Amino acid sequence: MAAVLGAVHANFAPAFVLDVENQGDVAARERLLDQAMGRNRRRKSSEKLRRGRLPSEGLAFVARDDSGRVIGTVRLWDIEAGIDTCGRPVKALLLGPLAVDPAHEGKGIGGALMRHAIMEAKMRGHGAILLVGDAAYYERFGFFADKTQHLVMPGPFERARFLSLELVEGWLDGAAGMLTAAGRKLPLQALRKAA
Repeated sequence: MAAVLGAVHANFAPAFVLDVENQGDVAARERLLDQAMGRNRRRKSSEKLRRGRLPSEGLAFVARDDSGRVIGTVRLWDIEAGIDTCGRPVKALLLGPLAVDPAHEGKGIGGALMRHAIMEAKMRGHGAILLVGDAAYYERFGFFADKTQHLVMPGPFERARFLSLELVEGWLDGAAGMLTAAGRKLPLQALRKAA
């Protein structure tokens, strides 16, 4: 079900709507990500955690313009954020990528996608969200580097850009170690097509 958001024009049409990503959005989402982030985006450490996996159930969203075209995207992925002090895996989510069509930047689309993704993750009972991104941007949503001090990504990353948001207070207390992929795997036929 689409959520109507964004500025309202004089004719009362919404500037954009948020919607759950569907299979028909895949090609448009990939083009948008290439345009907004460049083709080297697949070399990032976060991509190692997403490769061969599906987003967390119900946590992949798009923003659409008034013609239905995808102009923004965000996904959340199931991960284990190291282990806790008792040696148990710490379940969490990895956010990303978040991207908005450059022609639509400055309209609040990225912020709306972030708030919606955080709200949905909390409603689904998740305890924390981690990401690698611009601290100045993500701090407004409650993401900070203090709870990621003892966690590492599976590849190069900038410590100051490794941020987290606890949805349940204390969720990441004592978490230490490397992030690993968890959750649903892509079906085998989809993996063969990607190769």
